[in-house]
Amino acid sequence: MEAMNQTEGKCNGTVSRRSFLRTAVVGSIAAWLASMGGTVAYFFWPQKVGAFGGKVVAGRVEDFPVGSMTTVRDGKFYISHVPEGLLAIYWRCTHLGCTTPWLADDEFHLPGGEKLHGIFHCPCHGAIYTPTGQVVAGPAPRPLDLMELTVEGGKVVVNTGKITQRERWDPSQAVKV
Repeated sequence: MEAMNQTEGKCNGTVSRRSFLRTAVVGSIAAWLASMGGTVAYFFWPQKVGAFGGKVVAGRVEDFPVGSMTTVRDGKFYISHVPEGLLAIYWRCTHLGCTTPWLADDEFHLPGGEKLHGIFHCPCHGAIYTPTGQVVAGPAPRPLDLMELTVEGGKVVVNTGKITQRERWDPSQAVKV
């Protein structure tokens, strides 16, 4: 048998078993470290620009007629066009944080006989809110929160990173259009 060439780890022009295994193990460790590094980088890389936590273009002003309620899923809010103007209402219940859906066909009878047609009704504990986000029943301590809403060039832009808590509905909270 021929003597092995110690500098190259080859015998008769072939790779030795020891050299092959060493390369395979080091390569496997390098591939695992690279995949772990990629996973960590992906975790910290921002995934959605223009979604919750940033500015979201909800649509054109004409897309929101008076009396309408529009769900904007990317921003986790509703655009409510009340007679006083536009509101961007955060869909998180102020009681325990459940997602509070808009139920256009539901009715609620206020004390005194007035009837609300179309309400926010929290499915977790039964809080009921008006189209302005004002709480009228249930355990919620205050109205639904508002997000900053501006009209820029005829487009409704909502800053979902700026959420405002409020104690009650005030017509000055609506953005006039």
